[in-house]
Amino acid sequence: MSNIHSVILDKDKCMGCTNCISHCPTEAIRVRHGKASIIDERCIDCGECIRVCPHHAKRAQSDTLDMLKNFDFTVAVPAPTLYGQFKDHFSIDQILTALKELGFDDVFEAAEAADIVTSELKKKLKNKKEKVPWISSSCPAVVRLIQIRFPALLDQIVRIESPMEIAARIIKNDIYPEKKNIGVFFISPCPAKITAVKKPIGSKASSVDGVIAINEIFLPLHAAAGNLEKVEELGRASYWGVSWARSEGESHSTEWPETVAVDGIENVLKFFEELENGKIKHVDFIEAMACPGGCVGGALTVENPYISKARIIRKAGKLIEEDRGGRLKPDSHAVLGMDTDIQPKQGLKLDVDFKKALEKMAKIEEIANELPGLDCGSCGAPTCRALAEDIVVGTAKKNDCIFVLRDEINHLTENLAELGSWMPPLFSEREEKE
Repeated sequence: MSNIHSVILDKDKCMGCTNCISHCPTEAIRVRHGKASIIDERCIDCGECIRVCPHHAKRAQSDTLDMLKNFDFTVAVPAPTLYGQFKDHFSIDQILTALKELGFDDVFEAAEAADIVTSELKKKLKNKKEKVPWISSSCPAVVRLIQIRFPALLDQIVRIESPMEIAARIIKNDIYPEKKNIGVFFISPCPAKITAVKKPIGSKASSVDGVIAINEIFLPLHAAAGNLEKVEELGRASYWGVSWARSEGESHSTEWPETVAVDGIENVLKFFEELENGKIKHVDFIEAMACPGGCVGGALTVENPYISKARIIRKAGKLIEEDRGGRLKPDSHAVLGMDTDIQPKQGLKLDVDFKKALEKMAKIEEIANELPGLDCGSCGAPTCRALAEDIVVGTAKKNDCIFVLRDEINHLTENLAELGSWMPPLFSEREEKE
């Protein structure tokens, strides 16, 4: 299957700066001929390039409300992050009712599915026998990061589907099993969720039919929420489920003592490096979120993540004493579990022939040692080693490095100066006679 990504590049807006290449956690971006390009095999759709691009040349491809016309019955599955985009006087029920005003026939909170995952996680942690820490599977960007950068940690990923996927399964299999042409739409804070639907990890196919970005739906939704004649009581998620929108929400929901929450892709990278090296001990569960602050920091949100996080805390806090009861508390592994293995993903394929691949790997090491090792990014690659890889695969040249080019120019200048002072012997003899 070809690589499918939600993050795309608008070359007309790209100015060829190096902001994106220096922030990409998997070295998936190069700048060549004044324009950036994305290496499909390495991209994890974390949205970091969208966040840091000053020219807005990176964006995510998401679905629109027009897609609702393709279905006879539609259900919105809002991420709890959506609630943090609205000021405090907008209740969760207002936001959910407003979604119905935009054309959805029903809503099912991803936060309610998070409550279900929480219940399952608690049971699994009580029966946990492995000494190694488990890693949450809720962030698809983190799972893809592990596939590419930390394959040794794959077996530590908890084999429970994300709340988004579980919500869609419950909607189609348990709440509306009689409906044939039903469309389930996730309202997403990040591009990784979009890709997780197009190309699922751990499942053969997704039960979600479309993903709409929060920043695409916010304005009409905000207008609808402010002009409601009647607010329906639609929210069923608990304090814990809504808290999943922010960092520590998932880990705290387990009420398990030995948990750790890590947010922000750079922090996740450093943490996993220590975990892979055996430095992280006495931890049972790791909540790792690619976005700063958790999902509230997603690249497709509209509100400042710190403001959003504070709102989530307040909105969730109102639910502590309230329990409307979720519609379904399934225990079946068929509902919650993954049905395929999570395989390591090769970020760089040097050659189909193993012997030739080893030879190219050795060549990469040789070239990398000859480069200055400054990782300045001026060549359009994030590191000197990345440039060495590009040279071996044929997408770059050694003198793309400005320091190598400078040395070559200096050497050429010296040769030209030497040639300039040289005279053929015949002319030299004539000059001496004269």
